[in-house]
Amino acid sequence: MDLPVMPPVSPMLAKSAKKIPPGMHYEGKWDGFRAIIFRDGDEVEIGSRNERPMTRYFPELAEAARAHLPRRCVVDGEIIIVTDHHLDFERLLDRIHPADSRVRELAERTPASFVAFDLLALDDVNHMEQPFAQRREALAAALADAGAPIYLTQATTDAGEAEQWFDQFEGAGLDGLIAKKLEDPYRPGERILTKIKHDRTADCVVAGFRWHKSGGVVGSLLLGLYDDAGVLHFIGVSASFPMKRRAELVEELEPYRMGDEVFSEHPWAEWARAEAHQDSRLPGGQSRWNAGKDMSWQPLRPELVVEVAYDHMQGTRLRHTAQFRRWRPDRDPLSCTYDQLQEPVSYDIASVLSRP
Repeated sequence: MDLPVMPPVSPMLAKSAKKIPPGMHYEGKWDGFRAIIFRDGDEVEIGSRNERPMTRYFPELAEAARAHLPRRCVVDGEIIIVTDHHLDFERLLDRIHPADSRVRELAERTPASFVAFDLLALDDVNHMEQPFAQRREALAAALADAGAPIYLTQATTDAGEAEQWFDQFEGAGLDGLIAKKLEDPYRPGERILTKIKHDRTADCVVAGFRWHKSGGVVGSLLLGLYDDAGVLHFIGVSASFPMKRRAELVEELEPYRMGDEVFSEHPWAEWARAEAHQDSRLPGGQSRWNAGKDMSWQPLRPELVVEVAYDHMQGTRLRHTAQFRRWRPDRDPLSCTYDQLQEPVSYDIASVLSRP
């Protein structure tokens, strides 16, 4: 491979904003794996956000790159999988598998797509120093004849249209917007983009915690919500605390800790059985993504309620780590149900992937 921009390259990143900034270029924020595709003839390499090769996990995209991308190019974008007209991040996680036979089976069953949104190089030209407006124009021209599963992300400079997308696209599984300055060059690893994500709150039951890797302080709170049948489901964690606050939480949680003698009474007592993790993830479950990590946890009587901020649900679980807001001693834990979660209006992903 001999390109004007060679792998590995750390992709340009984004910092958060609460509102859509005016006077910029706007795109949907895809919920997938960030990736940069390098193609030099028949040679294709797919690099991840952490600069590691992902080509072996997505053989169908390597073939798609040979069929639909320019013969010599470097393109920044997002790997996604769509099931039931909706982005499906869980199916992406399944693809990071050590067995090549399993990867190829999944590539046939749930093929991935690639949504392009920036151009780093084309033929013998390095475009990284060019303003984004020129890079976008060159990318659109380069992909004019591309077909599925390679897509050019929809874009607008109309802030009003971006506001509509912010509400609509969530129904297809996107988790917000990305805003870009038209004059900016490509800066690998720098947070010069802007991401605008949905900010919602929920009252959750705190039914356990994990120790911090440093030991002696709380690492994360394990959150749960009740379903209509009165079953408490593990939905995710709240984990971003200053070290001082982690120490304070040890004292605050101490009165609620359950010993081994009463652990069988805990709603999540089944977590130790491997089969309990097949249909619903319970705390303590191992996966390819946490192999070797201590996933043991301390059960708490499910009597504490916490208000957390979250941005996105993936099925019945929080897609990202929730942010601790405050304790809610006024709330009955049994009232913490899925009903309080705002359900985005369904929106067909095909409408987002289609060209404007």
